[in-house]
Amino acid sequence: MRKVILQLAVSLDSFIEGPKGEYDWCLTDQVYGMSDFFKQVDTIFLARKSYDMMKDMPVDHNDPFMAQFAGVSQYVFSNTLAELSGTGSYQLVSGDIIPWTKDYKKTPGKDIWLFGGAGLTTTFMEHRLVDELALAVHPVLLGSGKPLFQNLTGRIKLKLLSTNEYDTGLVRMKSGVK
Repeated sequence: MRKVILQLAVSLDSFIEGPKGEYDWCLTDQVYGMSDFFKQVDTIFLARKSYDMMKDMPVDHNDPFMAQFAGVSQYVFSNTLAELSGTGSYQLVSGDIIPWTKDYKKTPGKDIWLFGGAGLTTTFMEHRLVDELALAVHPVLLGSGKPLFQNLTGRIKLKLLSTNEYDTGLVRMKSGVK
């Protein structure tokens, strides 16, 4: 069965974006394991706000990292959008996403990248649809912004699977959900 992997950047104080929605604190000077991660996935799940951010982003096919996005299926979870637009090939998922996701995980293929957003992440965590977390913890304290997890109703136990430390201070932690 496919795994859903929550892979994203987070500040040391657990924010996924700054107080004005900014991502300028994310280190981009290295690949930080993302090329290997792309070999592991063939699908990306994202929520409406993440889709809005990504849909018209130019993809430079000469950039080896960005070109990898072209080879994956991208599903947008939204109950407010009737149709999708943009430069990528996106498919809309609406309605009761829990059974849809459970069924999709049973289909043949590689693992699934849960890209965002925070509400979708919380729903997936609450329903135990996330199998692994791969968090790129950046060496910065933002003080405020959007927290990684919002309104979780109970504890979710994790098991540390691996860590990778980089000379910039970024630490990539991979944990399995028990």
